[in-house]
Amino acid sequence: MEKAHNFTGAIVGDIVGSVYEFSNCRRKDFPLFANGCFATDDSIMTIAVARALMDCGGDYRRLSQCTVTAMQEIGRRYPRCGFGGRFYGWIFSDCPEPYESYGNGAAMRISPVAYVAGTLEEVKLLSGEITAVSHNHPEGIKGAEAIAVGTWMALNGYGKAEIIREMEQYYPLDFTIDAIRPTYVFNETCQRTVPQAIECFKETSNFEDTLRTAISLGGDSDTLAAIACSLAGAYYGVPEDMERKAMTYLDPELTETVTAFESFVLRL
Repeated sequence: MEKAHNFTGAIVGDIVGSVYEFSNCRRKDFPLFANGCFATDDSIMTIAVARALMDCGGDYRRLSQCTVTAMQEIGRRYPRCGFGGRFYGWIFSDCPEPYESYGNGAAMRISPVAYVAGTLEEVKLLSGEITAVSHNHPEGIKGAEAIAVGTWMALNGYGKAEIIREMEQYYPLDFTIDAIRPTYVFNETCQRTVPQAIECFKETSNFEDTLRTAISLGGDSDTLAAIACSLAGAYYGVPEDMERKAMTYLDPELTETVTAFESFVLRL
């Protein structure tokens, strides 16, 4: 059974993909939740964004500061979760400032905004406010916005063809996963990760197939899967058995935040 409208798609994708990030598996018949899986910075920061959205209480003038506070407070508890070097410095900085990043971290953490935004314009606004606290390069803003918009559309009844047409306003999807798999290499930029994740969603027909396709591409496997599964979780729903298993990899404080955010969304 699948749980519809659940932001944990990104978390499931991240955890399943965590063991393949530096040991790519370019096929689909791999074990889910293999030995060594863990919640990386992708899950940690997605949960931090969810907390920031709750903490600002609908006053989005406070969202940027709430985002910085939540990311630093939660992130500092997990210094070995896989932060990139510059973002690690940002997490532990006394005066965190945006640093013109266009890393794919902008897109892997953004999906919670789709669950609170009432309109397409609002989801773009929230995405920009959250992303710009660190990843303020235009490509970082664009990568996050594309996934936020696609996730919002999936939650709000748009068909897949409509979603893909909108995604093509951000990136050309003029390739297939099978065609690029043999030569695709590890890349941490939005430009070389977000369109590939969107294509994984485009080519597949259920959550698990999206997950397996994303990991089979290779590259930055956990982040590719987190981004692709943000879209797939919103569109198809997250299988309940996968969600339950993923939650076992989170500390109680993180699980509590996930549960609190789901309740928060239901009250909107």
